[in-house]
Amino acid sequence: MMEAIDISTSGLVAQRIRMNTIAMNMANIDSFNPDGTPYQRRSVEFQTGSGARDRSGQGVHVAAIRQEAVYRKEYDPSHPYADADGYVSLPGIDYLTEMTNMMLASRAYEANVTAVELSKSMLNSSLRLLG
Repeated sequence: MMEAIDISTSGLVAQRIRMNTIAMNMANIDSFNPDGTPYQRRSVEFQTGSGARDRSGQGVHVAAIRQEAVYRKEYDPSHPYADADGYVSLPGIDYLTEMTNMMLASRAYEANVTAVELSKSMLNSSLRLLG
């Protein structure tokens, strides 16, 4: 019973990291790094297993947070980072894609919360039957 809670907890942690990464992407949709380069979109890569004890059926963990060097160009000759032709390279972040990913991560988080609650309920029922 505790393994089920551990597995769901690993999912909660992984989805929280995913939601934080998506929020960071959305906050930096038009941002530049201090050196003038556009912010790079980040994405979370999951891997099964807990990392330390890599056995099958032991949940999930964040294997990596990848940076994607994809940019979009906008014409703005007055921008301080515009090139010789007047185009500015901006982060290649699509707001609707990020919102969709946030909804998916939120639903996965909720599913893990439900699984933890059900596991706790079954554990309590088992203890009542034994005691």
